[in-house]
Amino acid sequence: MKKFGLLIGTLLLAGTSSMHAQMDASIKLNEVMTVNSNSLQDEYGEHEAWVEIENISHSTYNIRGMYITTDPSVLDPKMSVPERIKRMSIIPNGDDRTNLSGQKHIVFFLNSKPNLGALHLTVPVDSTQSVWIALYNGNATQLIDSVTVPVLKTDQSFARISDNGTPADWEVKSGDRVTPGISNITTVSESKIEKFKREDPYGIGMALMAMGIVFFCLALLWLFFTIFGTVMKHQETAKKVAHHQPIKPITKTVEKTMEMGHKTGVLLQEGLKTKGIDKEVYMAVIGLALRQYEDDIHDVESGVITIKPKDTEWDDEYSQMTHLHEAFIPTNHNAPTIPTNPELK
Repeated sequence: MKKFGLLIGTLLLAGTSSMHAQMDASIKLNEVMTVNSNSLQDEYGEHEAWVEIENISHSTYNIRGMYITTDPSVLDPKMSVPERIKRMSIIPNGDDRTNLSGQKHIVFFLNSKPNLGALHLTVPVDSTQSVWIALYNGNATQLIDSVTVPVLKTDQSFARISDNGTPADWEVKSGDRVTPGISNITTVSESKIEKFKREDPYGIGMALMAMGIVFFCLALLWLFFTIFGTVMKHQETAKKVAHHQPIKPITKTVEKTMEMGHKTGVLLQEGLKTKGIDKEVYMAVIGLALRQYEDDIHDVESGVITIKPKDTEWDDEYSQMTHLHEAFIPTNHNAPTIPTNPELK
């Protein structure tokens, strides 16, 4: 019976230890900053080196009694537990923040004094060289998680980017990407208004931007009205020119000039057909037509003005003699016939 009870006790102890080991494996080092100048402040307004721990599981786990150290000598398996504890800083009891819910984070300040608060640890950090930092369980024997932090610049952090915590899954983050107390990879983006408030707390940028927009709009209005005024000015000038020198009358004058040129060409061609007869008449008619057109007293008529000579045959002697001879021949058929002397022939 005693053997059976001992067996049950051993199994229960092993199961409890196994369960604690699984829970311990859910606690990870998440982010470390060794040179804090303008980043996270403690409750006293001081900037100190810090380390962030995350519970990657979905169950609540209290990390009180665990140890944090930066002394790699604790890796010596021959070192006694009391000696190892001397080289570590214990996470104290009595603070509800150490009771980590699933997916929650907690930040501990290093190079500090425990009398300043439960989150202040005496863990030494040398920012001039790489730092090995480790998290041990409450027995100070089991290494839960560790990472070697490279030399960082001011306000830079070394952060885990996955859940397994291996060194290959860590990265150096610039000061504007540091995320103490929250997940290193977040799907909730900061709104533009919140970012503007954070980057411009006194509203100086907002005032400058508003003034710039006002002056830009005024410049656009000035440019618009300047161009509009120039266009209207040229349009008014064009109207005045069109009033004094109308386009249509000028076009009509050109058309009439071309028409008169055509008529003149026709007259000259017909004059040439007459072999130069009465050229003075043609020239006089052309000159009179142009004069009347210039004086605006000539009616606009369609068609072609044509002057053709008419042959009266007044200078034809044969025709005149024939007409004269016929005029003296008697037309009385009853008159006696005068005999003709054949000798006269």
